[in-house]
Amino acid sequence: MFAIADEVLDLCRSVGHEATVLAVLADGLRNGPSDGAVLHQAIRDAGGDLGLPLEPWRAVYRAFGAKPQRTPCSAEALRKRAARGDVPVVDRLVDAYNAVSIRFAVPIGGEDRRALTGTERLVRAAGDEPFDTVKEGVPVVETPEPGEVIWRDDLGVTCRRWNWRQGRRTAITAATTSAVFLLEGLDTDLAPAAAMLAELLDADTVTIEKLA
Repeated sequence: MFAIADEVLDLCRSVGHEATVLAVLADGLRNGPSDGAVLHQAIRDAGGDLGLPLEPWRAVYRAFGAKPQRTPCSAEALRKRAARGDVPVVDRLVDAYNAVSIRFAVPIGGEDRRALTGTERLVRAAGDEPFDTVKEGVPVVETPEPGEVIWRDDLGVTCRRWNWRQGRRTAITAATTSAVFLLEGLDTDLAPAAAMLAELLDADTVTIEKLA
């Protein structure tokens, strides 16, 4: 189950943008080593604007108090890495959703569905929710800033600053066989990105749900 809080949609509208969110749900996933071909093709297809800031996301980040120059949305950060030529080849699963994110300039978060507890929802933080992460190689538990946009479930934060950094607890691993990929857009038709991701995933079943 998934939910998007009205307060998040209203925040986006307050700076002139309409948010859309699609969930791509995959079961029976099969992962394995990647040759990087899908990733490299996406970088070529994205063209020459890879290093440019994603201004709508920057506006929304500023609206909830984040500093996008220091902590940009995941798609902007990934595309800048692609422009520098240092996007790592990880495995078929990670490369698939990174490729789609780069190609369409769309933030995508991947979560292991078996690690989620209760409804995963996009909300503004109270400021006391636990977030499992790693700092300087050491596991730590942080809390978000009050009012920060977060993805969370019943146990705590799964992604901070909307789509900036995902947590350890629900992270996709080599053993993941059931996952949800959250595609997020501002004034964007996410259908082509979702269709490309569904095509790239090696899974028994893949379904797409519109959340907002």
